[in-house]
Amino acid sequence: MVNIARRRRLLQSSYNLPAAPVSSTELSQLTTPFTLSSGAFPAVNKHSPLPSNPSLPSPPDLSLSAPNPNTKSPQKPVHQPSAHHSPERNYFHAIPGVVFLFVLCAVMLYICRKKAAKAIAPWKTGISGQLQKALVTGVSKLNRAELEAACEDFSNILDTFPGCKVYKGTLSSGVEIAVASTTIASFKEWSRHAEVAFKKRIEKLSRINHRNFVNILGYCQEDEPFTRMMVFEYAPNGNLYEHLHVKEVEHLDWNARVRIIMGVAYCLEHMHHVLNPPLVHPHLHSSSILLTEDCAAKIAEISFWMDLATKSKIADEEQSEHSLLHPEADPESNVYSFGIMLLEIISGKVPYNEEQGSLVNWATEYLNGQKRISYMIDPSLKSFKNTELDVICEIIQECINEEPKHRPTMKDIVSSLRNVIAVSPDQATPKLSPLWWAELQILSVEAS
Repeated sequence: MVNIARRRRLLQSSYNLPAAPVSSTELSQLTTPFTLSSGAFPAVNKHSPLPSNPSLPSPPDLSLSAPNPNTKSPQKPVHQPSAHHSPERNYFHAIPGVVFLFVLCAVMLYICRKKAAKAIAPWKTGISGQLQKALVTGVSKLNRAELEAACEDFSNILDTFPGCKVYKGTLSSGVEIAVASTTIASFKEWSRHAEVAFKKRIEKLSRINHRNFVNILGYCQEDEPFTRMMVFEYAPNGNLYEHLHVKEVEHLDWNARVRIIMGVAYCLEHMHHVLNPPLVHPHLHSSSILLTEDCAAKIAEISFWMDLATKSKIADEEQSEHSLLHPEADPESNVYSFGIMLLEIISGKVPYNEEQGSLVNWATEYLNGQKRISYMIDPSLKSFKNTELDVICEIIQECINEEPKHRPTMKDIVSSLRNVIAVSPDQATPKLSPLWWAELQILSVEAS
């Protein structure tokens, strides 16, 4: 009984502290306390103060102890992509969509252009594939085989110049062309500067595109066999020089001559004042004016080949690209040459011969009023118009002025001529090939 009563007093005593309740929060690391007896915390001595930080013995090594079922085993961290990778992934996902839209737009554009081409089909004249490509793109590189077939193995020679031969060609559609080819037969004889000048001349000729000019349609550039050719429109009626000075060639009346004058003037005005930068003709004279079947003027430019023939013999180091592009030609020199041509047209005389000397010197007395102007007119002309003759003579005097800066511009010349001569630009152009020019214009607009 005594023992039971003592035990009750011990339990009721405040110095016997109960064990702390178990926390519900999970501990990241559990340690088993080292006990000296039954596992309960020892009672605190009544007279001993409670230490603030009681030191506990170090826990035993748990590396071999059984795992606690309540303890979560550590897991390896799982790699998660960072946020900055997401836009790249979205970007790569968007690329196929952009490509699809681009292809769709290209297909739609192709369909629209194809429908537009079909609308122009009635103008088609059966031009061969290579030449039709040349018309669409302006100037195209043609193959020698097609040109050789069109020109009958290059046996149909129209004319021969120093360093150049001109062939006539006929396509399967019946369209006639002129092919100018260098006489140089080896690449070794063709200088580097000649090649540069050849390409630049093609580029310059392609810019003109005027009805009174012999327009370039294509070119051929092959090394085996060596070939450098330019393909032009064909004017079948010879040149102006032949019609003025060769008796066997068709005679030109006054109206035909005036129409030729206006056609040349309109073309030179286009070259000097419409094109930017302007272009000039390097050697303007009556033999460079070709005529169509209805005697419309078409300015040709083949002097490039003659200059190239002489300068190609000079070593590359002695040449310059500038020397092959006619630096001496300028608008003022074109105006002077135009004045000489006017004098040649109305008088029927050549610019120079041993008997009369210079045509300018011969005509001075007439132009200055010392002799009647009507006496200088070509005697083969049965009639002429005095008002038109007067304005032409006034322009001749201005054009052959010794001071280039005092010469009129082609724009001024056209204005003066149109005040008296009623020949419009349309009336001065060829009339027998409207379908050809209509197709050329429509295809050019479509390509642009």
